[in-house]
Amino acid sequence: MPNGQGLESLLIKKVCIYGAGAIGGWIGVKLAQAGCDVSVVARGDTLAAIQAQGLRLQQGEETLAVPVRASASPAELGPQDLVIVAVKAPAMAAVAGAIAPLLGPETMVLTAMNGVPWWFFEGFGGALAGTRLKAVDPQGAIASAIPGRHIVGCVVHASCSLHGPGFVKHHFGNRLIVGEPSGDKTARVQQLVALLTQAGHETVLSEQIQKDTWYKLWGNMTVNPVSAMTGATTDLILNDDLVRGFISSVMLEAREIGARIGIPIAEQPEDRHQMTRKLGAFKTSMLQDVEAGKAVELDALVTVVRELGALTGVATPFTDALLGLSRLHARVRGLY
Repeated sequence: MPNGQGLESLLIKKVCIYGAGAIGGWIGVKLAQAGCDVSVVARGDTLAAIQAQGLRLQQGEETLAVPVRASASPAELGPQDLVIVAVKAPAMAAVAGAIAPLLGPETMVLTAMNGVPWWFFEGFGGALAGTRLKAVDPQGAIASAIPGRHIVGCVVHASCSLHGPGFVKHHFGNRLIVGEPSGDKTARVQQLVALLTQAGHETVLSEQIQKDTWYKLWGNMTVNPVSAMTGATTDLILNDDLVRGFISSVMLEAREIGARIGIPIAEQPEDRHQMTRKLGAFKTSMLQDVEAGKAVELDALVTVVRELGALTGVATPFTDALLGLSRLHARVRGLY
């Protein structure tokens, strides 16, 4: 699509990527190609690479490079129409502490992250609506720094990796599910869906973004930490009957929790395993983090499920075992 085509009718022009890793970089390149004024908050080697060579994306045989404004200081970039937060959950507290200069009164903050977000019960959850999840926002600092009115949720179904600083390689998948925490189909979220679609993403406007978040979590809250502990790809994990049985038991606990907060899942764990098998010998993001010596996002994927079990009265012995083992594994390596 030609740069800028159709953007005259859109109000989203200034876009900042906070977290120029694999997913943030991928989305950033596509939005810059669509005509947005894209900036990036980055540090160190990533900042230097983007300033020198632009934000780069390898997609199939094609390598794209787009010039973007990059800075370590959000204050240098100023208020944005859209801020895309694409960091791992352990980095979120630091982001919250620095994001204020990017936020104007109408700024949208799109969270393209794994796991259960801090805003999960914003405008959702029945009796639990408004509950702060201590596993992901212990002191409420994130919610205080990014008020709920700014939030739009995003569930990413794509695989990307870093080829080098500021250089993303796209592997497969192109789906973004986007929605207001309240479930309302607001004018701003419809504009955002239109923009992301124009940028080349298969973009879906969610009926309830928490449901899409929970369904993705249902698959990766188990395979991710098991892969991190064992070093195994997803095919090897699912081919072991005992491991697959353990994973299924964790998933059944999570399914019961979901049913009690208004997110029923009709499928059985084996149905989801069949979907995962289609990915082949896939290395999870958490295993990649362990291999790279990066902090693992256990709290947003597993600790929070244990907390939700306590809030809903669901016993979680299998989830507890998974959390205890994976947490100990990460602590021994200084990754948690």
